[in-house]
Formats: sequence, structure tokens, C-alpha cells
Amino acid sequence: MTRVGVVGATGYAGAELVRLLSGHPSVDLTILTSRQYGGVPFADIYPAFSGVVELACETFSIDAVCEKADIVFTALPHKLPMGIVPDLVARGKKVIDLSADFRFSDPGAYEAAYTAHTAKDLLGRSVYGLSEVFTDRIAHADVIGNPGCYPTSVLLPLIPLIRAELVIPSTIVADSKSGVSGAGRALSVASLYSEVDESFKAYKVAAHRHEPEMEAILSGIAGADVNITFVPHLLPMNRGMETTIYANLSRDIADEDIFACLAAFYAGRRFIRISETGRPPDTRNVRGTNYCDIGFVVDRDHRRLILMSVIDNLVKGAAGQAVQNMNIMLGLKETAGLDMTPFPV
Repeated sequence: MTRVGVVGATGYAGAELVRLLSGHPSVDLTILTSRQYGGVPFADIYPAFSGVVELACETFSIDAVCEKADIVFTALPHKLPMGIVPDLVARGKKVIDLSADFRFSDPGAYEAAYTAHTAKDLLGRSVYGLSEVFTDRIAHADVIGNPGCYPTSVLLPLIPLIRAELVIPSTIVADSKSGVSGAGRALSVASLYSEVDESFKAYKVAAHRHEPEMEAILSGIAGADVNITFVPHLLPMNRGMETTIYANLSRDIADEDIFACLAAFYAGRRFIRISETGRPPDTRNVRGTNYCDIGFVVDRDHRRLILMSVIDNLVKGAAGQAVQNMNIMLGLKETAGLDMTPFPV
């Protein structure tokens, strides 16, 4: 059994990691750390884990984490992981980071969107953890930059079509909607119940930090600079994400060919489900799971493709994909610990 630890276990993504790892058949969850709750039993913070997780949170110590864990998940705010990941790697630990700190190979791109990077030497070694796309590289990595939730929902539908040159990259518009848990657990007026209930709004229009992350990956796939228009929205629900993408087709193409492109690219990948019927995917059908459901419609009058995807922002958009990456790194069955049946209602 591989020993795993979660640094930053009491945020929403960290707690979701605890949920998934505590039931994983091939790992032992051995250490949880928290800046706020050192010494507090995890089940006291999240009573749902009573009788399931017996660990208490510890104040972070590099020595304690390295002594107790072989693989470390860092579920911390941006900038904090870059301060501890180099020490973890130097001590032979594999790291899966859920912040943006190791998602960019170009330090300049990271610094333009976030802050000065203090572990630039590791960026060349880190692998972008989009599980179904960069599987071979993930299998040999010791540092994974786990993708953001919005990028996961945008990139998974687009990448096969860009590789096949079926869409014109310069025409891409991505319109995404997220549940409030995507904002994290920290207290914020913008995410108070009275602020979000019975409300639906766009935010950080054409200025969200996930946009350069998506553009960097799409540019690498296309072999040329790709700039997209990205507009995120906040939905009055706890969890879930829906993305609608608009892109002009490079030529006239049948619906069957769009489906065939997506199906061939994701053949054998359990967590990608593609609709042949044109039925729009629904967030409730992926809630609590690691699935990404993809649908599409061809607008023939305007030779435009409309792609739709849904994920659970805390699972496929964060903790679930992180566990999937761990499975790939360890040579385990990719679905291990993630093979949950979706709720029917």
C-alpha cells in the first residue's frame, strides 16, 4: 500500500481528496495538514467523515510529511506550494499540486497571471495533469500540475477537434458556469448565501486566471498561438460546472464525423462520455463523480460547432483528476478509488 498525504486537507478540494483517498483500495491515507486546524480531528471539521476518517489534522512540517507519505497532494492557495514542493521532491516524494503553481512550463506565463515564481527550475519537470491527454508523460512524472476546473471542462472537448483540424482555433468562445464551491471555503462576501441565491452572473470577464492556462495548452496542441474568449459565470448551486464552447468549423462536416473524432480520441477512457444524440449534458448526471460528459450540435447555417461539457468541479475539476493522476503515476487501474456510480436524481 502506498502512503499518501494531503497538505491543506480542510479546503473543499482537500476534503474531496480525503473522501476519495479514504476509500481507495491501494493507498493508505497517513497524514493530513491544515494551517487552521492543527490538532483537530478531521471528522470534527467535516462530520460526514465520522467513523470513516480517524486522522487528526497536523500543522505542516516537511519532516512529518516526508516521514509519513510517499505521494503528497498539495491543496493550497497559489504561491504556497512553490515554497514546499522543491523540498518534497528533493526528498524523493511524488507531488500532485492542485494550485496553479506547476501548471505552466513557461514561468513568464505564470508570473503574468499570478505572481513571481520561486521554483522555476521545477517547471521544466512538471507535467500538466490532464489525465486523458497527457497520460504517458504523467506516468513518468514526479511533479504534476493538476488542471483547473474551468480548463478541464474546456480542454477535454476541444483538444481532439483541434488536433484533427476540424475547428478554427481563432474563433473559440468558451462560456462556463460554476457552482459556488469553485470559489473555495474561505469566507468571502461574494459567496455568501444571500449574495448567490437566486442570482446568476458573469465575473472576471476576459480576465480570469484560467484563460492563459487554457491558451498555453491549446497553443501547444495547435502548434501555433491560440487566443480564446473566456467568460466564467457563478451559478447558485454548491457544485458542478457546465461549459458551452462555440467555434467555427474548418470545413463542412457531418455530425457523425464530430462524434467519431471525439470517440476515437477517448476510446477506452472510462471517465469521458460522449452523447451521439445531441442531448445537452446535465451537471446532475456527473455530481460526485469523475465523469466529463460531452455533447455537441452543429449549427449548419453558420458552419459553427457548439460543444457542451459538464463536470463536478470538485472531482473531475480538482480532487478526482488528481487521484486519477496518482493512479497513472503508480501504474494502478486508472479508475481505482473513482469508480462511483452517478446519482440518478
